[in-house]
Amino acid sequence: MKNKRQLKILNLIKNEVISTQEELVQRLQEEGIKVTQATISRDIKKLGLIKIPDEDGSYKYALANQKSSAENKYWLKKMFNNLVADIDYSDNVILLKTVKGTAGGLGEALDNANWQHIIGSVAGDDTLLLIVKPSNKTEEVFEDLKKLMV
Repeated sequence: MKNKRQLKILNLIKNEVISTQEELVQRLQEEGIKVTQATISRDIKKLGLIKIPDEDGSYKYALANQKSSAENKYWLKKMFNNLVADIDYSDNVILLKTVKGTAGGLGEALDNANWQHIIGSVAGDDTLLLIVKPSNKTEEVFEDLKKLMV
């Protein structure tokens, strides 16, 4: 549940202006996730969220893209272990089947990790497509991603 909540937090701050922990608690509760402000505070710290200026001069939460590669790998490994049910590939596309409602957050995490040879992702509810370039690197990326599942 913790990983699903944290993925939802990432999706919310990506798609909405969230300025306070109280707003985040409210939005999560509207999404059916019961949470306290203390839990949100810990999640914000764990996810490395920061506040950045918004267009109107106020501040909003955002993901800090300055995590070390070791932190990113740890976080991705944890996400893969808890969220990915199956993985396959063809040509220059890798397909991940995820726990319902988590594909978008996982795609966001991979996009932010700047994974070599993954040029983008497309997410549904429980399916994530990763586009690999050049196509002859697809199997290599696939094998690296599979290692995150063990």
